[in-house]
Amino acid sequence: MIKTLIAATLVLVTSLPSPSPAEVVSRIVAVVNDDAITSYAVDKEKGTIIKDAERQQAPLDAEAIAKLDETALNRLIDKKLVEQKIRELDIRVSEEEVRQAIEDVKRQNKLSQEALVAALAGQGLSFDQYKAQIREQLERLRLVSQEVRAKIQVGEREMREYYEANRAKFGGEDNFRARNIFFRLDEKMPAEQVKKVMTTAMTVLYEARAGKDFAELARQYSDDPAAKKSGGDLGTFRKGDILPEFEEGLAKMQPGEVSDLINTPQGLHIIKLEERFAGKARPFDQVKAEVEDMVYRKKSEERFNLWVADLRKGAAIEMKQ
Repeated sequence: MIKTLIAATLVLVTSLPSPSPAEVVSRIVAVVNDDAITSYAVDKEKGTIIKDAERQQAPLDAEAIAKLDETALNRLIDKKLVEQKIRELDIRVSEEEVRQAIEDVKRQNKLSQEALVAALAGQGLSFDQYKAQIREQLERLRLVSQEVRAKIQVGEREMREYYEANRAKFGGEDNFRARNIFFRLDEKMPAEQVKKVMTTAMTVLYEARAGKDFAELARQYSDDPAAKKSGGDLGTFRKGDILPEFEEGLAKMQPGEVSDLINTPQGLHIIKLEERFAGKARPFDQVKAEVEDMVYRKKSEERFNLWVADLRKGAAIEMKQ
């Protein structure tokens, strides 16, 4: 039966006119100064846009999805114009510069070569494809520096205006107020006792999440003598002032939430986040270089978009049906 189906399929395919591979896989949707953009490239760009939105946890709304083809095509047209300008200006990036940029990425993310390759594979990229992307980024940066950034100046007044309008961005580290219930575990404990501690911890976690008074649970069950008096109150603290295991859990929590069981060398913990608030904004003089960089990048992006728009005006762009 399977062989019959395969044979029938072959007959059907061979009985039709044989299109060229290019017609099957893709078609030209636009021509930018003699450089073609294909439907395959548009589909690929759409996938990139969707993945970027998901990575930033900002899924596309219905309107953005409806305009996805148009958005992807416009991005590709702009990319073509930038690539053409790079060729026209003979901007080149050496193999050593690419290597150094990749080494910087590995160093900043504490990755070995093997770990980087594995991470890229998880994103569907080969190392050679990644190298090509890095080269393109470096060429673009050089183009931007040559054509755009060199013509931008950032003044003290606009830096101060940006700082005043965006004080929240320059706040100190987040501050937390939380409570803790501690269950002591020891490597020397017999298995039966470990099981008992685990059972108690799971029961208390259930009760805490069901809304029972957390401070009262801490007084009743915590193996920390101080917690029995204070209801597990840890006071107010910043990141870096607490155990790394606590910090990781608190970073994901909202006030009122109760953590999962947190395992530390001393035992098990249940944390309840009572309050979370940003630290006081750092003084302008302390963040001046940071502000300057932000304003510079903002103006660069705006100027670059205008520059690309000017390129479009002087380009021969033909849209295909």
